[in-house]
Amino acid sequence: MTDHTAHRQHPIGTGFTAASTTADVLAGIDLTGTNVVVTGGHNGLGLETTRALAGAGASVTVASRNPGRAAAKLAGIARVETARLDLLDPGSVDAFAARYVDSGRPLHVLLNNAGLMGGPLVRDARGYESQFATNHLGHFQLTLGLLPALRAARGARVVNLTSGGHRLSGIRWDDPHFTAGYDDMGMLAYGQSKTANVLFAVELDRRWAAEGIRGYAVHPGIVVGTELGPWRAADDDDGADGDGGSRAPWMGDEALRAIGLIDDSGRPVIDPGREKKTLQQGASTSVFASTSPALAGIGGVYLKDNDISELDEDPEPIDFATEQHPRATVVPHAVDPGSARRLWDLSERLLARQAAEVPPAGRGDACAPGGRQCSQRENSRS
Repeated sequence: MTDHTAHRQHPIGTGFTAASTTADVLAGIDLTGTNVVVTGGHNGLGLETTRALAGAGASVTVASRNPGRAAAKLAGIARVETARLDLLDPGSVDAFAARYVDSGRPLHVLLNNAGLMGGPLVRDARGYESQFATNHLGHFQLTLGLLPALRAARGARVVNLTSGGHRLSGIRWDDPHFTAGYDDMGMLAYGQSKTANVLFAVELDRRWAAEGIRGYAVHPGIVVGTELGPWRAADDDDGADGDGGSRAPWMGDEALRAIGLIDDSGRPVIDPGREKKTLQQGASTSVFASTSPALAGIGGVYLKDNDISELDEDPEPIDFATEQHPRATVVPHAVDPGSARRLWDLSERLLARQAAEVPPAGRGDACAPGGRQCSQRENSRS
C-alpha cells in the first residue's frame, strides 16, 4: 500500500521553467574543482549534459562501453575524459568504481544517465530483464561502489535520469524480470525501471543525507533525435554505444508524427510546456539537479522542468506510446518510502545472488533475446 499522506513533492519556485536551458540554470555557477561522472555522457542528452557541466568548469568522466568511440564524440570539450563501463557486466561496474576510488579523487556529482528504452524482451547473463538490469541495477551497483568517493566530496549529489514513463508501472515485486507479461514494445518493463530510478533516489537520500550525499530523480522531457532506438544486435556494426550501424527504433516517423513529436517534414516539434524540448532544454533539469543552490538541504525528490514536481495523487492510466500530451508529474508509487526501502533490499539481494552464481559477462555476451546476443544501448530519451 502506498503511503503518500506526507511527501516532499512540493515545487519551490526556482524561477526556471520548462523552456529554460542548460545555460540558464548554470548562469553564475562556477564548477571549477567539481568532479562529475556521467554514464552515457557522449550521446544525446548525456552529451549536452557533459558539454554544459564541463563548460562551467567541472572535470567530467564519461563512462561508456566504448571509450574510444565516446572520446571521438567528445573531441574539443575541455576537462573531459572517458572510461569503460558496461552496466550489464557486474565485473565492469566493479572495475570502473575501483579505478575511480583508487584515483583518490572525490566525486561531487554522479549522473546515472545511460539506459535502455523498450524493445523485445532481453535477458542478461544473469537472467535479469535488461531494462531493469541496466537502468536501475547497474547504476545501483555503480553508486554503491563509488560511495567512498562520494563521501570524500563532503557534499555530493546522485542524479538518476528517470521519465514520466514511471507512470506505466510500479515494481513487479513477484516478477521483476518478466517471466510472464512482457508487452510487445517493452514499455511495462521500461516503466518499472523508471520507477526504480525514482525509488532509488528516495531511499538513497534517506540513508545518506546525513553524510551530505543527496539523491534526485530527473524527468528531462521528450527530446526527439536523441537515439530513441532501444536495442541493437551485437553484430550490427561495432556500435556498442548505439552510434552507427542499423538499429531497431522503438517508434518510426509515422508513429512520432501521429503523436505530434515531429511535423510533416520530419522536424522535431518544440513545445516545452507539453514536454517537447530541445536538447538544451531537456538536459537542463539534470544540470539543475547536479548544481543548483536552490536544492541545498533538499533531496529524495523527483524533478521536472527545473523544479520539484508536484504529486499527482489520483493518476489516470496512460499510453506512453500513443498520447499526444503524456503527463509526466510524479505518481505515488514512485515516491513511496516503504517501496523505496523494499527496492533497496531487493537490489542488494540481486547483486548478492549475481556475485554468488554468475561470473562477469564478457563483451558481446551480455544479453540475448531469443538466443541472439545484443549490446547495451546508452540512449538518452528517458
